[in-house]
Amino acid sequence: MLSPMDSHHRAGDPGPYFDDLSVGQLLDPAPAVTIDEGEAAVYQAICGDPLALALSAPLSEAVTGTPGRLANPALVMHISIGQSTVATQRVVANLFYRGVALSQVVRLGETLHTTVEVRGLRETTRRDDRPPRGLALLGIRTVRVDDGAPVVDYERCAMLRFRDENSDTGHSDDLGAPSPEVDLADWTDRVPAGWDPSPLAAAADSRWAVGETRADLLRDTVTAAPELARLSQNLAPVHRDAAANEGGRRLVYGGHTIGLAQASLVRRMPGTATVLGWQSCDHPAPVFEDDVLSCRHTLLDEQSVAGGRLRAVRTEVSAERDGGDVGPVLDWRLVTWGA
Repeated sequence: MLSPMDSHHRAGDPGPYFDDLSVGQLLDPAPAVTIDEGEAAVYQAICGDPLALALSAPLSEAVTGTPGRLANPALVMHISIGQSTVATQRVVANLFYRGVALSQVVRLGETLHTTVEVRGLRETTRRDDRPPRGLALLGIRTVRVDDGAPVVDYERCAMLRFRDENSDTGHSDDLGAPSPEVDLADWTDRVPAGWDPSPLAAAADSRWAVGETRADLLRDTVTAAPELARLSQNLAPVHRDAAANEGGRRLVYGGHTIGLAQASLVRRMPGTATVLGWQSCDHPAPVFEDDVLSCRHTLLDEQSVAGGRLRAVRTEVSAERDGGDVGPVLDWRLVTWGA
């Protein structure tokens, strides 16, 4: 079988397109990326996340017991997702992420490598008013290059264009859907061993009751979207070139919305030490640069684990565009741990 790179070079188009892919296919890997102070600073300028352990080396050492400032787990995910775009250069949209489990914390100076496998393919219903599209379910695994330790595993579902609009692939796999229900018992073993959350206790708010929703009154404007795409090595043209998008506007990379949403959550939940993973993450509508985002957070469940609090949170984001409300753009369920 020809590798994706061989077929793309032969066709003179980087692709891959939906009809280039096959189930079980491994995509040519992207270059490994070292996350250092430069990446962290640029990311902070774009998303402004106040996650304390990613900002303060002394605090990071006090909580983790190990020298070195933590890389923000959202930045780790941006690098992983960006490396996975070897499969999605011809993306129309990313529908969902599921089962995001961060197995290892990453410190600044460490290097990440990502592999991508095609796990399922399904053509969407064809319509006369647009070119044909298909859904690709991708299995993504990111490891730490230094020792090969797994950092994060997850799946994401991308909608891709066809290379040959007359192609009939016959792909009709059941790609499933994310399960939004969070069972914290499944996450207790992922709390980092030996961490001490007490240095974060002064910032923590113990009055947030399970089931309570809190809005973040600090709305945020989406800016520097191409910069985040470049930082993360995201190769999808729709995030860099308005002409590449069928709607004629440059599409903001979905992780940008997630990054701003995490920053909002940490503002409301400042005792957070880290994000352990995402149960599910859906993008119900696109985001464009200069949209103004509003976030609200619901505490779904909480347990005392390892001297801190393990929390399941639902974060919902809506957008305002050109002075009008465009409704929900993100529905995200994640698990955090902290004081």
